[in-house]
Amino acid sequence: MSLSSNAVTALADKKIAVIGLGYVGLPLAVEFGKIFSTIGFDINQDRLAELSRGEDSTLEVTSGGLAKAKSLSFSSNLDDIQACDIYIITVPTPINEHNQPDLSPLIRASEMVSKVLSSGNLVIYESTVYPGATEEVCVPLLEKSSNLTMNNDFFVGYSPERINPGDKLHTLTKILKVTSGSNQIAGDMVDVLYSTIIEAGTYKASSIKVAEAAKVIENTQRDVNIGLINELALIFDKLNIDTEEVLKAAGTKWNFLPFRPGLVGGHCIGVDPYYLTHKAQAAGLHPEIILAGRRINDNMGTYVASKLIKEMLRKNIRVKESRALILGFTFKENCPDVRNTKVIDVVTELKEYGILVDCYDPWVDPKVVEREYGLDPVKSLSRKTYDAVVIAVGHDQFKEMGINKIKEFCKSDSVIFDLKYLFSQRETDIRL
Repeated sequence: MSLSSNAVTALADKKIAVIGLGYVGLPLAVEFGKIFSTIGFDINQDRLAELSRGEDSTLEVTSGGLAKAKSLSFSSNLDDIQACDIYIITVPTPINEHNQPDLSPLIRASEMVSKVLSSGNLVIYESTVYPGATEEVCVPLLEKSSNLTMNNDFFVGYSPERINPGDKLHTLTKILKVTSGSNQIAGDMVDVLYSTIIEAGTYKASSIKVAEAAKVIENTQRDVNIGLINELALIFDKLNIDTEEVLKAAGTKWNFLPFRPGLVGGHCIGVDPYYLTHKAQAAGLHPEIILAGRRINDNMGTYVASKLIKEMLRKNIRVKESRALILGFTFKENCPDVRNTKVIDVVTELKEYGILVDCYDPWVDPKVVEREYGLDPVKSLSRKTYDAVVIAVGHDQFKEMGINKIKEFCKSDSVIFDLKYLFSQRETDIRL
């Protein structure tokens, strides 16, 4: 969608603050910083320091990309964003240990913005939430501390993020952007604003709740589909049928969806369904299919560990005090993102059996893994060391390493479990 020069000119003097500079916020700040005066705000001083050096540890933006954002600066000082006209909140929305939405980052960000909110400002939320959260939770916080009223004094928008970490094809500007606003004026403002940077165009939803719901079902749909494939993998395992062979055969039909079994983690697919089910239960409806898919996917780590143990016992490998190597720790291939990785479930379960577990992942920041999960990934691998190897993430480095090299890390009697179908069935011992 191309905008007229008049529309761009009308926005030219607007100053933007992007709150939160993670996987979502940084690419957004960079794109807006190419056109508008933009401040990237974050409370993480280490994050601000690396960005000021032209580095991005998430690898979503290159140093060259950062350099192109000529009008972008970074700050953790609230005074620096007080004069902004538009505030875009991109903080994480995780779940707690009870699988309930944790809106505390969103609440803190809303309270912070309320302190600098002025008449005529626009506040846009990108964080994934349940339908109604923006207007029911965030707006009252904005109004309370600012003594301003939505749609009279300031406007609110919601434009859900669609960032896919590690994907260099479907980047921010190449993905159609859903937009919405608290009224017609706000909706138009949000849509025009994003149209200045999104090459793929925008889709203006009829309301904020519709946009919130659209976002949360995108990943819920994927989660349910993967849950089905995971359940099929469990069935075929019992029937002694190779799951990949079945999926290849079924995939010859034009409308068969190409999902694969595996661990379902990350900041979206393994989290967003719980936001929707939370709201559904609050409305008196108990979701059946969504929660069934979640239960299956949440239990896959335990299943992987038990399947590995059974194969070790079948090969007469002593389990207790044996050594296992986990290849890959991120939640998906070819990116450093370890948020909500389900590989940790496999590690934890194997340790319960008394197995000594090493994790190797060339993509991760060891400090982040140690801080978040209490693990110290190994930096190099030794020959003839492991009784079992689990290929947990399909990084290109592991493909390039090849199965023969991986076998060099194993003892003479060992088990190789290929979760990602990187190698053929005859080259490994077990697969999902």
